[in-house]
Amino acid sequence: MSLIEKLNWRYATKKFDKTKKLTSFQLDELLHAVHLSPSSAGVQSYKIIVVQDAAVREKLQQAAYGQAQIADASQLIVFAAETNLDARYVKSYIDHVAKSRSIDRANLVGYEQMINGNVSGMTEEQRITWAKKQAYIALGVLLTSAAELGIDACPMEGFSAPQFDEILGLKEKGLTTAVIAAIGFRAEDDAYSKLNKVRKPEEEMFIHI
Repeated sequence: MSLIEKLNWRYATKKFDKTKKLTSFQLDELLHAVHLSPSSAGVQSYKIIVVQDAAVREKLQQAAYGQAQIADASQLIVFAAETNLDARYVKSYIDHVAKSRSIDRANLVGYEQMINGNVSGMTEEQRITWAKKQAYIALGVLLTSAAELGIDACPMEGFSAPQFDEILGLKEKGLTTAVIAAIGFRAEDDAYSKLNKVRKPEEEMFIHI
C-alpha cells in the first residue's frame, strides 16, 4: 500500500486483540522511527516510557477512566516532557552534538547561547508547555510510522497526568506525562475499524496563497 492508503487504513483503535503482541523486531522498528522525530532546536525535550507490565498498566487504566486500550494493547507508550529544562540540560545536549558530529565544542558556543536564550526567556510553565509540544510531534511520527508498519495505535489524552506521574515515578525523574498512545493490533470485532474515515473536505482544509 502507498502511504496515503496506509493512513486511510489507520484509525484510533478502540478495541485491541489481547492475544496479539508486537514482536521485538516490530517494537524496535517503531521506536527507532520515533527516535528520529524532529524537535525544536533538536533537543528532544521529552522521554518515552514503554509500559508492558500488566500490573502497572492496570493501575494506569484506573487513572485513565478505565479505558480498555490501556490494558489490552500490546504496549502503552507514554510521552513524558522534561520539567528541568535549564542551562545544564542545554549543556548536555550541546556536548552530545559535539561528540556526535566530531565538532570542536568551542564552535558550538553561539548555538548553545541561542538555545539558552530561548529557554531562559520562558517561565517554568512555558518551558513545560514547549516540551510537551515536542512530545506531540513525536506522537505524530509514532502514529504515521505505526501505520507504515501495519501496527494499530490509539493516541489518548483522557487520563490524569498527576496520577500517571505518581504511578510511573516521573516527578523524581524530572518528567511529567504529556500524552499517551496504545499500540498493538485491532480486534476483528472493533466496529470503529469498519467506519469510513471522516475528515474535512480538502478544499476547506487547505488554503493556498
